[in-house]
Amino acid sequence: MSNTTTGQTLLKVTGLKVGYGGIQAVKGVDFEVHEGELVTLIGSNGAGKTTTMKAITGGLPFTEGDIHFMGHSIKGKGAWDLVHQGLAMVPEGRGVFTRMTILENLAMGAYIRNDKAEIANDVEMVFTTFPRLKERKDQLAGTMSGGEQQMLAMGRALMSRPKVLLLDEPSMGLSPIMVDKIFEVVKDVSSKGVTVLLVEQNASRALGIADRGYVMESGLITMSGQAQAMLSDPKVRAAYLGE
Repeated sequence: MSNTTTGQTLLKVTGLKVGYGGIQAVKGVDFEVHEGELVTLIGSNGAGKTTTMKAITGGLPFTEGDIHFMGHSIKGKGAWDLVHQGLAMVPEGRGVFTRMTILENLAMGAYIRNDKAEIANDVEMVFTTFPRLKERKDQLAGTMSGGEQQMLAMGRALMSRPKVLLLDEPSMGLSPIMVDKIFEVVKDVSSKGVTVLLVEQNASRALGIADRGYVMESGLITMSGQAQAMLSDPKVRAAYLGE
């Protein structure tokens, strides 16, 4: 488990409803993330998890409800504004700049900053976390494996020094060894004080590193609690852990 001491509510989602293409994908969702926590949102494919993340980060408009970040509504704010405020997302599918090098991608992550010496320090921090990126720093991102691109996407998001890091399905499509590495890094990032909201289909791995969890089904939150308690809950085990 990561941090157990938590502070103020950094992210609060209330009554969130999101629809697109005539489908009501999110049907009235409430959850919150406190400072210092690693919170996971688990559920099967199509449960509405990614839609919720896109609504939080300005990628999808929402029809009802509100989202508060650090006590202020962020309804209608774009991704640019939100990164400035300290909310960074690693999207499903990674979204790296394929025609740029690893170093150039990391520089893009720091575009809101002008503290050159600190930016250089943070690049080294990313390289310490992901030694493979350092070895290939001048390589084009598009020529890297999926796991390496996931590392780069996470490193790029950390370059903005976020108050809350949102991770959408970071283990999707990766080899078992790379999945181990990604979860190890998420836990490490959390232990260093970054607040994390993790959306993940791999429920057992996500709950294994989280402080708290929420289960999402058919656009609704159907269960929540301490992650360790949820791991041993028969309903969770039957539905998501294959037992």
